[in-house]
Amino acid sequence: MYVNGVKFVLRLIPSGILHAGVTCVIGNGVVIDPQALFAEIDELTRNGIDVAGRILVSDKAHLILPYHRDLDLLSEARRGERKIGTTSRGIGPAYEDKIARRGIRVGDLNDPKGLEQNVRDNVTARNRLVQDSTMDWKPVLAQLLTHAERIRPMMRDVSVLLTQAMAAGQSILFEGAQGTLLDIDHGTYPYVTSSNASVGGVCTGLGIPPRAIGRVLGVVKAYTTRVGEGPLPTELTGEMGDRLRESGNEYGAVTGRPRRCGWYDAVAVRYGVRINGLDALALTKLDVLDSLERIDICTSYTCGGKTLTEFPSDMGQLSACQPVYESMPGWSTPTAGVRTFDQLPEAARKYIARLEEVTGVRAAIVSTGSERDDTILREDVLRSADIGLRI
Repeated sequence: MYVNGVKFVLRLIPSGILHAGVTCVIGNGVVIDPQALFAEIDELTRNGIDVAGRILVSDKAHLILPYHRDLDLLSEARRGERKIGTTSRGIGPAYEDKIARRGIRVGDLNDPKGLEQNVRDNVTARNRLVQDSTMDWKPVLAQLLTHAERIRPMMRDVSVLLTQAMAAGQSILFEGAQGTLLDIDHGTYPYVTSSNASVGGVCTGLGIPPRAIGRVLGVVKAYTTRVGEGPLPTELTGEMGDRLRESGNEYGAVTGRPRRCGWYDAVAVRYGVRINGLDALALTKLDVLDSLERIDICTSYTCGGKTLTEFPSDMGQLSACQPVYESMPGWSTPTAGVRTFDQLPEAARKYIARLEEVTGVRAAIVSTGSERDDTILREDVLRSADIGLRI
């Protein structure tokens, strides 16, 4: 994301931090690498963003520790050609410890004695698995105790905090990371992340009831991308795929890995609409398509002689699916920087209208550039979906 020409890459901290006066809350549904969190805070500060007192962290959130990264690398190496394509940051092993009830939470930093025992046990378990090197638990503990001093002022019972904020009538925007197809339950398993990235994760990841969710806005690009392994029916592997990647700067924010690119997949988006109960879409990176003469839209799949309009749960079947495309004319007039919907080229408006038809949800927001201000708010769609937003 660019704000006033400055690029911000946010991995843990909600994007609201870029708006003055907004308090950002990191819930228990994510796992947190303290070093990564502090590095992100320091980077924001260097770029002129005032973060003092504006970042709060759930005391129930689990921590990613150095031994998790080692276990992540070991797991991927053992898979060989069947690798998942993780970021190797230790996310999966941290969630494994959480489910196995041996994880270390932010609140545990307040109990040095219990923390010492947990670190010692977990590092010992790591050393049994990673046989080509031995980790000393004492530096891990010492580093954690140092982290505790900085993170302690951020600790909160997030459920209480949000419940009080809602009772006071404050506006709350729940922001998710990853995407529906990376959801541990509803994604392209096993090529997924380790948490619930769909809307259900809001409740379990923050400790708030389902009725607290008023409206749901889905974010989707004007084409398809994926980083890592797994089936991607509309993937373009040739010149067009490279063209989308370079035009859209499609490289992983964390690892820098090139993203796989393809045409808009309405089957996958309809699946996201159903799983999340989307009220409207935010369509991003429309300007990446500016120079294309023809643009394809995948409206269904064919597999084994059958036409599929619903996203299959069987990954073997999905891998064998072929996209069914319809083609639309592109537009020669640049959309980059356009701020009102009526000023978009007619062909671009028709493309968006067709995406709305095949997806079943209207686009309330259209992004036409990398700057935050390069955003079209369609007031009529926002009103009909009862979504109150400002940029």
